Amino acid sequence: MRLERLELRDFRNYREALVDFDPDCNVIFGENAQGKTNLLEAVVYLSCGKSPRARADREMIAFDAASALLEASVLARQREFRVRAELYRGQRRKLSVNQVAAKNAAALSQVYHTVFFCPDDLFLIREGAAARRKFMDTALCQLRPRYAAALSSYGRALDHKTRILRDSEERPDLLEMLPEFNEQLIRFGAVLIHYRSQFAAALDQYAAIHHRECSGGKEQLSIRYQTVSSVTDPAADMAAVTEQLRSHMESHQAAERASRMCLSGPHKDDLLVFIDGREAKSFASQGQTRTAALAMKLAEREIYKNATEEYPVLLLDDVLSELDPRRQEFVLNRIAGGQVFITCCEDDRLPAMLGGKVLHVHGGSLV
Repeated sequence: MRLERLELRDFRNYREALVDFDPDCNVIFGENAQGKTNLLEAVVYLSCGKSPRARADREMIAFDAASALLEASVLARQREFRVRAELYRGQRRKLSVNQVAAKNAAALSQVYHTVFFCPDDLFLIREGAAARRKFMDTALCQLRPRYAAALSSYGRALDHKTRILRDSEERPDLLEMLPEFNEQLIRFGAVLIHYRSQFAAALDQYAAIHHRECSGGKEQLSIRYQTVSSVTDPAADMAAVTEQLRSHMESHQAAERASRMCLSGPHKDDLLVFIDGREAKSFASQGQTRTAALAMKLAEREIYKNATEEYPVLLLDDVLSELDPRRQEFVLNRIAGGQVFITCCEDDRLPAMLGGKVLHVHGGSLV
């Protein structure tokens, strides 16, 4: 799959932009704050309906504009697609695929996939569990439409339950609604656990290979999925996971009412990363954690390839400048086979090294 053309209007600092891309390698260079990352953000948004940076769509609309347009021509599964997103202030966005209105972002994810890698991801291992959950969720929402729907429904039910518990001291009658939302959390939570378990198993397999190669065969990486304690086997059939999750929630009811907080559930899941049997978050060096993060992102790309038989579009946002020469070479040797976008600074040597199409970004304009 590859992005052939991108059109932007009033998106971030791009007033109007229309650009064609190389099917293999696209190097985007320029000074800071000129729009390199904004361009990659648009590519990601059109693949999944979410920004890797913004919390709300309105943040992506140019300051003095009422709306923004993003449109891409994509080749995937030997078919041509046109993916379009219209963002507005104060009203719902409009998404479409081949001029047919899309009900939700899942329709975009069925066209093409992206793997976005930025410098912040190099700290994936050291950050809290929320960062690794986001890593899983971002990948799975593109790969599995059912997962995306379950994650959205789980989030809504969790918000309702949180408000009920928070306000229950002043409004005890609200507690009568808890069983309904608990049941939703159990049902949708079981779906999340099911797919996260599968993803973590594949991640463990491929990331171990990449990490071993990058470390020269000196280190062994392993990844384990951690969910609620009552789920003894996250890879078990969904009916068994559902019942174990129900048991877990029932055992926490009294504590949750007393604390007026949602104490446990898949919304606190984590990926535990180990290097040579020791937890990387606590014991790994900075170089080891960076290598592990690299391995996880490259493994994500392999998982997409196996699921769709096509490499996803790989977006490297100023990552290589953060790596030493050995790790740079490791990444560059493993990005062949699919379309790649790489951003770098004005004085970087990458454009000469990589070839392909080179785009210069200055003030929201592309040359």
